[in-house]
Amino acid sequence: MKLPLLATLPVALIACSGNGPASDGTGGTSPVTVSPGATPSPSTSATPPATVVDGQPFGRTVIADFDAPWAMTFLPDRRMLVTEKDGRMLLVSADGQQRQTIARIGVDSAGQGGLMDVVLAPDFAQSGRVYFSYSAATEGGKHVVLARGRLQEANGTAQLTGIETLWGASPAVTGDGHYSGRIAFSPDGQFLFFTAGERQKFTPAQAPKATLGKVLRLTLDGKPAAGNPLAAQGFDPAVWSYGHRNLLGLAFDASGNLWEQEMGPKGGDEVNLILPGRNYGWPNASNGSHYDGRDIPDHRAGDGYEAPKVWWNPVISPGGLMIYSGSLFPQWRGDAFIGGLSSKSLVRVDLNGTSAAKGDQWDMGARIREVEQGPDGAIYVLEDGGESQGRLIRLTPAA
Repeated sequence: MKLPLLATLPVALIACSGNGPASDGTGGTSPVTVSPGATPSPSTSATPPATVVDGQPFGRTVIADFDAPWAMTFLPDRRMLVTEKDGRMLLVSADGQQRQTIARIGVDSAGQGGLMDVVLAPDFAQSGRVYFSYSAATEGGKHVVLARGRLQEANGTAQLTGIETLWGASPAVTGDGHYSGRIAFSPDGQFLFFTAGERQKFTPAQAPKATLGKVLRLTLDGKPAAGNPLAAQGFDPAVWSYGHRNLLGLAFDASGNLWEQEMGPKGGDEVNLILPGRNYGWPNASNGSHYDGRDIPDHRAGDGYEAPKVWWNPVISPGGLMIYSGSLFPQWRGDAFIGGLSSKSLVRVDLNGTSAAKGDQWDMGARIREVEQGPDGAIYVLEDGGESQGRLIRLTPAA
C-alpha cells in the first residue's frame, strides 16, 4: 500500500510562540543538543518521600500525572518524552513538574488506537531523531504506522519537526484493536524491529503477504531490511517472524536476544524469544481459549510452532516490556519487567540466556501500560489512565 506523502500526513505541530529553532545555516534547523549524563535542573518543589507497600521490595514516588499515557522514553539529559492516547507528544522535565506539547499527531484514537510507542534513534545525540507509532485511518480501514521526526529546541521551547511516515501495516482493516506498534533497535543500531498486531482478524497472522500479526525488521528509513528470512518463501520482505496476536512489548537483552510479549485470548499471554523466520502459532496454537469458550490447540512439541518461554493463565494482560540493566536493583539485572493491565501488576520474568521463568508479580493497584528503566537505575511505570490516574511512578529500593 502506498503511504501518503508528508504533505498529507495529518499532523499539527505546536508553534514556538515567536521563538523558532535556531538555524543551522543550511535552510533547515539544528537538532536539540543534549549531553549524556547531564544533571537536570533542580525542582522548585520538594520531592515527596517514597511510599512503601508492605511486602514489596520498592518504594513508590509519584513523579507526574497524565491523561491516558501510552509510552515514554528518557532523553540523555533525563527529561522524558511521553505519548498520550489522543495524539499529543509531551516533553516532560526530569522532576515531572514541567511539560510542553511538542507535537499533535493526527491519530485514530478509537478503542485501542492512539499515539503509541516513542523511542530515540540510535544516533539521537547527533540527529535529534525520534521514532514513534500510531494508529491511523486510511483507504480500506485502519492500520498502525511507523513515523519519525526531529526534536528541535530553542529558547526553552521545543517541537518535533520534519515528521515523516516510514511504514504502514497492510492490509488496512476495520476495527479498533490489536494495533501493537512497539519499536526496538538492534544492538548495533543498524535495524529497526517493529510489531504489527493481527487487528483481531486471526488469520492474517499466518498470511505470507500480510504484515499483520508479525515482527518486522526494517532499515532506519522504514524499508524492508535486506536478508530477512522469509522473503524467498513469498512473504512480505519486511517479515522477521509471524503467527503473533497483539504484541505490546519488544526488547533486546544484553546478549542481543530479542524478547517479545503478547496478549493471548482467554488465557495464554506469552513471553517469546523471537527467532528469525519462526512461526509462533497464532491463531492455530495458543495456551488459551477463544472468548466464546472454543478450544485452541495448546502449543506442543513437534507441532511446527515456536512455543512461548513463559505463559499465563489466567492472563496478566501484558503492557510494556523492559529488560533491566541498572545498579539500583542488582538482584534483577538481566531480568524482564512487564506492565500488567487487567492484572494491575508489575511482573518480573527471570531471563537466563535463552530461557525464561516466572518471577515476581506485585500488585500495583492500577493498570500498568508501560515500564522503563531510568538513567538513575530506578524503574518507572506508567498507569494507562481510564480506570487509573495515568500517573508516572518511580520505583526505588525500599531500604
